Amino acid sequence: MTATVDNTGTPAAPPVETVTLTIDEVEVTVPKGTLIIRAAEQVGIQIPRFCDHPLLEPAGACRQCLVEVAMPDREGNVRPMPKPQASCTMTVTPGMVVKTQRTSPVADKAQQGVMELLLMNHPLDCPVCDKGGECPLQNQAMTNGRADSRFEDVKRTFPKPIAVSTEILLDRERCVLCQRCTRFSEEIAGDAFIALQERGAHQQIGRFDETVLDFAPPPSGPAETTAGVAAASTTGQPFSSYFSGNTVQICPVGALTGAAYRFRSRPFDLVSTPGVSEHDSCGSAIRVDHRRGVVLRRLSGEDPAVNEEWITDKDRFAFTWQAAPDRLTTPLVRDRRYDEDGNVVARGELRPASWVEAFELAAEGLAAARAAGGVGVLPGGRLTVEDAFAWSRFARTVLGTDDVDQRARVGSAEETAFLGHAVAGTGVGVTFGDVEAAPAVLLAGLEAEEEAGVTYLRLRKGVRKHGQRVWSVAPFASRGLARLDGTLLPAAPGTEAEWLGILATRADGGLVPADADAAALGAVADALAAPGALILVGERLASSPGAFAVALRLAAATGARVAWIPRRAGERGGVEAGLLPGLLPGGRPLTDPAARAEVAAAWGVDADALPTAPGRDAAEILDALSVGQLGGALVGGVELADLPDPAHARRALAGAGFVVSLEVRRSEVTDLADVVLPVAPPVERAGSYWNWEGRVRAFGQALDSAALPDHRVLDALADRAGVDLGAATPLDAHRAIAALPAWAGARLRAPEGEAVEPPEVPPGSAVLASWHLLLDDGALQDGEQFLAGTAKRPVARMSAATAAAVDVYDGDRVTVSTDRGSVTVPVAVTEMVDHVVWLPLASRGCRVHDALGAAAGDLVRIAPAAEPAGTTDGQGGAA
Repeated sequence: MTATVDNTGTPAAPPVETVTLTIDEVEVTVPKGTLIIRAAEQVGIQIPRFCDHPLLEPAGACRQCLVEVAMPDREGNVRPMPKPQASCTMTVTPGMVVKTQRTSPVADKAQQGVMELLLMNHPLDCPVCDKGGECPLQNQAMTNGRADSRFEDVKRTFPKPIAVSTEILLDRERCVLCQRCTRFSEEIAGDAFIALQERGAHQQIGRFDETVLDFAPPPSGPAETTAGVAAASTTGQPFSSYFSGNTVQICPVGALTGAAYRFRSRPFDLVSTPGVSEHDSCGSAIRVDHRRGVVLRRLSGEDPAVNEEWITDKDRFAFTWQAAPDRLTTPLVRDRRYDEDGNVVARGELRPASWVEAFELAAEGLAAARAAGGVGVLPGGRLTVEDAFAWSRFARTVLGTDDVDQRARVGSAEETAFLGHAVAGTGVGVTFGDVEAAPAVLLAGLEAEEEAGVTYLRLRKGVRKHGQRVWSVAPFASRGLARLDGTLLPAAPGTEAEWLGILATRADGGLVPADADAAALGAVADALAAPGALILVGERLASSPGAFAVALRLAAATGARVAWIPRRAGERGGVEAGLLPGLLPGGRPLTDPAARAEVAAAWGVDADALPTAPGRDAAEILDALSVGQLGGALVGGVELADLPDPAHARRALAGAGFVVSLEVRRSEVTDLADVVLPVAPPVERAGSYWNWEGRVRAFGQALDSAALPDHRVLDALADRAGVDLGAATPLDAHRAIAALPAWAGARLRAPEGEAVEPPEVPPGSAVLASWHLLLDDGALQDGEQFLAGTAKRPVARMSAATAAAVDVYDGDRVTVSTDRGSVTVPVAVTEMVDHVVWLPLASRGCRVHDALGAAAGDLVRIAPAAEPAGTTDGQGGAA
């Protein structure tokens, strides 16, 4: 049989098999396998429900969706089923006749009976319940319930609230046992920390444990408190999931609530604005709810193409940073005293200034710095698309420099070449749908759950729904990889290129090293050769020489598609805008005369005014500032502690001739700057992010504000220099971006490089592995103490052999040190590569770059901690 193909050569999808049935005397044709409740929705019939959710497996737990069903028998006679059926679990069949509450007294009575049962013990606390005003139980009690209650007994009560975690609170008497929370945790996130416990009238939701709630006797006496009762009646583990907030949003009653929002407002008091999360490169849709100029909560938006209906807890709860007490609201300038020759002899304190004064001083200072050697530009990874293009244009036209690098992290020239060759200007490439549907996925330098939470959820969905196979090149199998049923390809930091190279050689039919598992390598290579297979690479490959080059070679050998998934929200947009040395907007090589001419024409400047040679990267900019080769710096949104060598960065900026900082909040950079120009946080401006797929994600302004976004500040600053930046308004900024056509010329050359030999590891030492955890000590999580309580405790992971070699064991405290400093944390013995120690990169009490001055792949010393008893572990707990 010959398969049908479309005009692109792709096999055409097989025809969809349909089923015709009747719902409330309306004939309906739907795909085979459709649930009755979905078929009814297609003809505008709403059947009440609580447990049903389109992204969760059917459960039939609440029984609120009961309908009358009749089906043809073998002779074709339509016979009714003896009892009403749950429409959320039953699929349609040909000739089926369904009667909902609209046409069937039987179904209506059944639904009323279920509602009466649910309300029997449900508290009448709607006026104080956080769900009041947007509660399905309220709505359906009115539309599908009885007018009067027949229940005269005492309602069941429980101690409340139960702190399922520091962020999620549980009011058990409100629970209708719909199991949405437990099904989400098990099916979507894979976090079995909340479960249905006990049976019958005692059944309730609680923390997952083999034991059950209320086994411990409550405290007695007049001094007992609700909190004390709750603590005594709870067993099990905290709900330590990065996605726990989704259970609050999908809970159809007020059983699960967020600690930060509890009793803060009512839905009808809130103004809602669609938004996009600023916390990672996924571009997740969110909803910003605010009241009287204050954001009170954020919810997940509905976007089937990107995040479906799920977001991480960081996306949901970490928004208080935008209104922190150290928020900058007025420009600041630093007075200087000069000698007779014009040299600075003293720098004063920062003082408030008008915008006019600040713009004038900044323009004069940057012009002088440009004349004194040039200006280094460090925009950071937080920028919107509009801001990123304005920064790029400002650097090239106003400052005349290509010394620009947005990477506030470890970077490399190889990564720049990879981004210019395979990412910039390529449009929408691999999508979330592709990630979900891929038969095989190889992760390299990427811990999806920690660095791109929604991407992790799509991977998990692919594993569950489509049998997707996942491999990860990493030093150990993380809990996230285990929940993907993934396979570890063990690699010490800096040696990822070795694994990728061996796989590429195996895919090409070449000989692999004799000590390699040829069968295992063959399985991975063959899986990546399947149509739709993906290679997802993260920014951490920048610390592995040759890794990006070999990843492209592996893709060419297998036919797998490559996608780059950075951690910060603005990095893909920055790549598209050309915020890297040697790269102009749209993937245009700076050294290409045609590319410079095209950009110059769009920007309205002479092509000769643009730089012609690739500039310095971030590390080289800081080196040049420290020795006076550059006259100044323009910095935006950079946390110095995130840089590979924070101490060097502080010295460089402190000794720089002139520093201008564009920032939302006071920071180490603003404290070192000569002019500080405050900019608007995302909630106070409109804009867009370019997510890792290549999809532009626009969002509106939620709060009225006089604060200016980066592109308006830079436009005004450029005006002082006599340059029209074309970014005075968001519309102008969009037009300036649209003026650049798609680049059709040559791209940057593909990176070249090979794997390097791992360093010799002397006794008492180890190779450092590290990456950011989703919840860490970053500035964008400040002020949210409830969320901070769910962050993972920093530990030092090492193999049993590595730990035994320095005489430490699981739970002991170990000191990881360099000549620059040390970090002391508990040991977590883990099955992983020997001679490697893993630390969280930027957790509280464990700031690796700051404390050690080291990055992944560097050698560090490890030794048992020599601390006096009673010292703390940096997390507020006893050692």
